[in-house]
Amino acid sequence: MNIEELRDYCLAKPGVTEGFPFGEDTLVFKLAGKMFLLTGLNTGNSFNVKCDPELAIELREQHPEVQPGYHMNKKLWNTVYMDGSLTVKQLREMIDHSYTQVYNGLPKKLKAEIDQLT
Repeated sequence: MNIEELRDYCLAKPGVTEGFPFGEDTLVFKLAGKMFLLTGLNTGNSFNVKCDPELAIELREQHPEVQPGYHMNKKLWNTVYMDGSLTVKQLREMIDHSYTQVYNGLPKKLKAEIDQLT
């Protein structure tokens, strides 16, 4: 997966917006104003995603390309390297999980608004 495919995949999800709140080198994807993925545009070979703490540890143990979140809460975020070792399916599953983590934390009213977009 390259940076363009990553961007397209994220933006295809209901209610997702993109922006540069940390400067022009860091692309951030949000759902209802809450981050679920960010990536550095300089390297373009990794992204940070939110993750259930137990699953985060499991993924890190199983895959060397999954590391504690760089510049993030290490318990809740993973940095995932897209160097070809993980399949596109695995990368998408991690993105989907992050999106779902944020979605599940939203109030019912916002969830209902997002559900109407699908």
